[in-house]
Parts: sequence; structure tokens; C-alpha cells
Amino acid sequence: MTDRTVTANISITLDGRYNGPGGPGDLSAIVPYMTTEVARGHLTRIWEGATTAVLGRGSAEGFLGYWPSVAADENADPRDRGYAKWLVDTEKVVFSTTLAEAPWDRARVVNAPVADVLTELKAAGEGDILINTCPSIIKQALAAGLVDRLYLMVTPRIAGDGQRLFEDGLPGSQWTLTHQETGEQGEMALVYDRIS
Repeated sequence: MTDRTVTANISITLDGRYNGPGGPGDLSAIVPYMTTEVARGHLTRIWEGATTAVLGRGSAEGFLGYWPSVAADENADPRDRGYAKWLVDTEKVVFSTTLAEAPWDRARVVNAPVADVLTELKAAGEGDILINTCPSIIKQALAAGLVDRLYLMVTPRIAGDGQRLFEDGLPGSQWTLTHQETGEQGEMALVYDRIS
């Protein structure tokens, strides 16, 4: 059996930031583009082959407050609902040093190095492993050379300040663009596969 593919999904601005100057909750340069046709198509693309979602505590708790209600909403966009149902039903691995129990059904909490956990996940089971909108985990996985595919939504904004996904010190790597789509507002859905 071959190793599972580790994928990572995140939205960033033109200057590579996943939040704005207001801190982690400042998504003003990203949120306006998340319900476009291109973004919704991209949302479907990220989970179609995935059987495990990897989340940080903050994302797990934030998603729990939103996505289960979308999964139950018959009037929700079918693409949003498909993703929401997948997220509710799939295996979830939640990284946390503070949670005593998992905040979701079908979830387990881990307090171990990201590289070790991803290496174990890659060696067992089937389907892709999706690091889902968790910058701290994505950064550690990139640093360990464990991300095989990057799903990026790039918004046509420069945040000017905030946290960057690609920080100095990452090991060099080469990627090939396997999908590209541009929306009417200038947002871009990009998929990169790692070459080396």
C-alpha cells in the first residue's frame, strides 16, 4: 500500500497573509470571496478525496459552531452542504494541548508533534489527509516536507499586516500547478502538487 496524500487548504491574500492586522479574527480580506462560484467549487475539490480532516483546536471549535447547522440546512448551497456533511461525518484529528476531550463526534484529540502524527496517518488507512484551514499545522507540515498538495484561495487584496503562511526558514521545495481558476472578483483557486 502506498502512503496517503497529505493535502492542505487555506485562503491567503496577495501578500501571503491568512489574517489581517486585527489578528487571527481579522478575515476581512478573505471572507468576502468565500461564497463565490470559484470558492464553492474549490471547497468541493478539497474534500472529495479526503477521508481524514486534521484541525487545530481553534478551527475545530470554530467549525463546530458553524458547519453542523449548514449540514442540516436543506436550503444551504449544495456545495456548502456537501462539505459540511463531509466534515461532520469524516474522521477528525484535532491538535490541542488544552482540550481534554474532542469537541466533535468522530474526532480524537492529539498532543504530539505534527510531523509524527502525519507520518502515522500517512502509513495507515486510505484516502487523502486534509489539513483544513489550520495555518500553524500547515506550517509545521511544510517545514517537515509532509505536504503533498496545496489548495490555495488567493484573494485580490493586500492585507498589509497580519500573519503569513510562508514564513522565512521553510525548506526549499518545488511545486507544479495542477489546477487554476479565476473568479469574477479576481479571486483565484489554485492547486499545487509537490514535485520535490
